[in-house]
Amino acid sequence: MQNLLPPELVALATKVIDENRKLGRRIAVAESCTGGLVAAALTEIAGSSDVFECGFNTYSNSAKQKMLGVSDDLLETFGAVSIAVAWEMARGALNKSDCDVAIAITGVAGPGGGSEKKPVGTVVFAKAEKDKDPEDVVADRKNFGAELSRADIRLQAVLVALELLLPDSAE
Repeated sequence: MQNLLPPELVALATKVIDENRKLGRRIAVAESCTGGLVAAALTEIAGSSDVFECGFNTYSNSAKQKMLGVSDDLLETFGAVSIAVAWEMARGALNKSDCDVAIAITGVAGPGGGSEKKPVGTVVFAKAEKDKDPEDVVADRKNFGAELSRADIRLQAVLVALELLLPDSAE
């Protein structure tokens, strides 16, 4: 069977679907710089509807506000590519979907748009889980490097996001 996406994405997405299915967990994703690629990777897997509920493709700040409830204050204070905004995106996706786990991705894939504080290749991730303390922020910022192409930065971001969707080994 031929897949649309690279083999490493399909393999990791398969693992995410299988492991979350075993736990009966439903997933939502909120994407910005990846433009729906995490959702595409998950839905590349036959039977993913057992696990994958929905994706919010919130590329603009306006979409982040309208669809996920990201506050204007956070966007103005920290910018779209920040742990604060990624966390609010993940919490918003969790609340709007009523899923068990949601992740968010926001970043600067380039080739333009970077700054000294947030250079091209900067991507921020967050994970929110139902019944976990909302004060316990699970987020990370990575810099994949401006030397990578836009496609490579986005691929690396999707791989990290999929890893975040794997259940913790303690569960």
